[in-house]
Amino acid sequence: VQLQASGGGLVQAGASLRLSCTVSGSTFSYYSMGWFRQAPGKEREFVASISRGGGWTKYADSGQGRFSISRDNALKKVWLQMDNLEPEDTAMYFCAAARTIVTDLPVDIDRFTIWGQGTQVTVSS
Repeated sequence: VQLQASGGGLVQAGASLRLSCTVSGSTFSYYSMGWFRQAPGKEREFVASISRGGGWTKYADSGQGRFSISRDNALKKVWLQMDNLEPEDTAMYFCAAARTIVTDLPVDIDRFTIWGQGTQVTVSS
């Protein structure tokens, strides 16, 4: 499985962005998926995750109510819809995959073993 993230950009505070993660490989449905972000000088942190079938989602407090994660197993894509962006959301965003059972919904970074390259999100005030 390989991951390719896209959709980042430079926006003003209050704007929206939709990040996409395209997955290659035949076993996408075996993986829970997550989005993480890393700001300069800070550790990589959890943003959101979604279970294998898409039925369960989990969000960091910082994105609760503003971010929405979704997936389409047939298209092998994962999205992160980000609304009402704030300057504090500025970071490199990464999509990641964790091999799990159907009912598992990981949030710990160590559970995610496959990572894509990042896509930069910059929010100006």
